[in-house]
Amino acid sequence: MKVEQIYTGCLAQGAYYIESNGEAAIIDPLREVKPYLEKAEKDNATIKYVLETHFHADFVSGHVDLAKASGATIVFGPNAKTTYDAYIAKDGEAFKVGDATLKVLHTPGHTMESTTYLLLDENGKDYALFSGDTLFIGDVGRPDLAAKSDLTQDQLAGHLYDSLRNKIMTLADDVIVYPAHGAGSACGKNMSKETSDTLGNQKKTNYALRADMAKEEFIKEVTDGLAPPPSYFPLNVKMNKEGYDNIESVLEQGLQALSPEAFEAAANETGALVLDTRSPETFAAGFIPNAVNIGIDGNFAPWVGTLIPDIRQQLLLVTDDGREEEVVTRLARVGYDFTIGYLKGGMDAWQQTGKEVDAIDSIAAAAFAQRYEQDNAIKVVDVRKPGEFQAEHVETAQSAPLDYLNEHLAELPNEETMYLHCAGGYRSMIAASILKARGYDNVVNIEGGFKAIAETSVPKTAFVCPSTLK
Repeated sequence: MKVEQIYTGCLAQGAYYIESNGEAAIIDPLREVKPYLEKAEKDNATIKYVLETHFHADFVSGHVDLAKASGATIVFGPNAKTTYDAYIAKDGEAFKVGDATLKVLHTPGHTMESTTYLLLDENGKDYALFSGDTLFIGDVGRPDLAAKSDLTQDQLAGHLYDSLRNKIMTLADDVIVYPAHGAGSACGKNMSKETSDTLGNQKKTNYALRADMAKEEFIKEVTDGLAPPPSYFPLNVKMNKEGYDNIESVLEQGLQALSPEAFEAAANETGALVLDTRSPETFAAGFIPNAVNIGIDGNFAPWVGTLIPDIRQQLLLVTDDGREEEVVTRLARVGYDFTIGYLKGGMDAWQQTGKEVDAIDSIAAAAFAQRYEQDNAIKVVDVRKPGEFQAEHVETAQSAPLDYLNEHLAELPNEETMYLHCAGGYRSMIAASILKARGYDNVVNIEGGFKAIAETSVPKTAFVCPSTLK
């Protein structure tokens, strides 16, 4: 029996490949399905089942494409309703995969169809739990993401409490927990960087599994401090329920190489958003006017989902040479299927035609400190999350979290210079590009963000441990 976790850092998502005696099952696959097909082929195995723990909100699962490509059966737990062929399993139902067995444990709470799968080895011993968003390492799934649920988040949290106590905590301590997400995912609020653990250790360390925890305490602690979910979450749920275009069609459309002239014409004719995925530093030095920068080497897909509210928005890409397919694939993972081409030859080709180029001023933290010393009334805008800002910030800074930047535009002056920073420079360049596209010409990015500012003499508030903040 082989169990492999396939972890994708940019989405903080874990998919799973289980193989035994020539048969395989895939749990919660990502949109691109070739890696799973290749693993099965290498093992000379047939993919028998594609198991979904729930209707994911933060990514588009590859279950539909994978089932078509492999002939496997899609399996959901009780309460799931789909518009494509899928087997809706009963609580306690078992599925044989070679000599191993996957048992369905219906665990409603995160959503009402949420299901975990218990893997029994060749000897029938409980071996591992694929816990979806029901149980994370260090946390449990937030109970407020169920689209169109008739239940309140408190009622869902109550279901989650019962599921954990009655279906999961009764399992043996040596069962391995394999969750669907880790730190960085918006599906929980306190997830560990670890991507697996024993259930016994989770019983000792996970706040939500305290043995003496009453249901009322659980509901209060699990629902406390939840940030609003990104706007693309319900749209991804809809795609996972109703299906989507084949990933190969999405790639074919998105990988059209456009000359600068064709790229410009496409932008003018379609109203497509120009998305520049190069590094913040490279973007700042020269970009197509009105382009938005979201660097591929960061939390790319979640930021796209957060900042581009319409997943049907047409996109034109400026990428690093050779990374076009990676960008289109990562966009498709969160449902952005309408990429219509990329700039062939990149910014070099654009500039060689003499077309207009914009730039964003940047300043080193030390130089910023000198300006601040001369005039501490200069406008400093901190685009980190509220918790980061509350923990410590430049004394005179204004908080304008990138997640909600559009809501703060009325508070940001376009007649004076604004010095933007985040923690390290990734988010502030995104913010700077958005502000530039909105007509704010006087934005200056502070290189290295708060990490670099903290090493200067710029006065800051006293540090407060984030874990003590409400």
